[in-house]
Amino acid sequence: MELANLSVLLVWGAATALAIGFIAFAVDLSRLSGAKVDARDAARSRAKVAVGAGVEDAPVDAPVDDAGPAAPVSRKLAGIGMSVTWLAAALLLIAIVLRGIAAGRTPWANMYEFALVGTFVAVAVFVGVNTRRDVRFLGAFVAGLGVLFLVLAQEKFFVAAMGVQPALQKYWLVLHVGVAIVATGIFTVAFVTSVLQLLRDARDNGSAMLGSRRWGWLDHTATPGALESLSFRLNSVAFVLWTFTLIGGAIWAEDAWGRYWGWDPKEVWSFIVWVVYAAYLHARTTRGWSGSRAAWFVVAGYACVLFNFTGVNLIFNGKHSYSGL
Repeated sequence: MELANLSVLLVWGAATALAIGFIAFAVDLSRLSGAKVDARDAARSRAKVAVGAGVEDAPVDAPVDDAGPAAPVSRKLAGIGMSVTWLAAALLLIAIVLRGIAAGRTPWANMYEFALVGTFVAVAVFVGVNTRRDVRFLGAFVAGLGVLFLVLAQEKFFVAAMGVQPALQKYWLVLHVGVAIVATGIFTVAFVTSVLQLLRDARDNGSAMLGSRRWGWLDHTATPGALESLSFRLNSVAFVLWTFTLIGGAIWAEDAWGRYWGWDPKEVWSFIVWVVYAAYLHARTTRGWSGSRAAWFVVAGYACVLFNFTGVNLIFNGKHSYSGL
């Protein structure tokens, strides 16, 4: 079997592993939510019994917190989710390496390869952060996005493994594009964190829709403040990398095309991404923007990142347009 074909099979294997992880994480959150509801119902039943027995200070509508801790729920499914996510990361890494060997170059020279490596970085950041703190509640969302990105890459962006044009045969392909991919992967995990922050904050503030039982799994995520802090740290790292991406791109452009800046669509939108995240970091650190306002800034920034990757490449013609699509 050719290395390129083996790489494709491994990508599908990674997508399958992430799909299994998504299911495991989702069911784990559902079980946690169900356990909390059962504990609340049990507390109310005990309160009614106490009232019937003449214990007047036992409120019928006592919240679960007043009835003592609920019985621990097995997190075996979360463990399975982490295991298959690690497996997916390993399979995807091997697939990327084989793709590079088959093409005889660095394996991130087109949209297909960018999607593969970006997904790997996002998954790697998730499992890496989880080694320092328990963020398994992010697993369903990171794994779900990973499956989506890999399937889109295979079905819509796939190109055969081959060499690149002479203009791209520079070490800047490794540095400029590689750093951009790492930044995009980190932005992805930060985006997921901010979306969860918005949902948890809305539930805590009494949202009619998110206050229902079906959204009870949100109670088992981190607090909005903790989610915001994690998102801020991730975005700070990614922003530094994106800044290097702009600087490196300008230096490479001068070497390849004889100018540092030419208002190419990719250059413009990369700068827009930088401005949005710079505004977010500035507003949060110096203007006191926090909570949902900061989270919506992150969502807007990531929307720009996605458009920069897809819309700019597929809609506009420019010097950065990928070949083979």
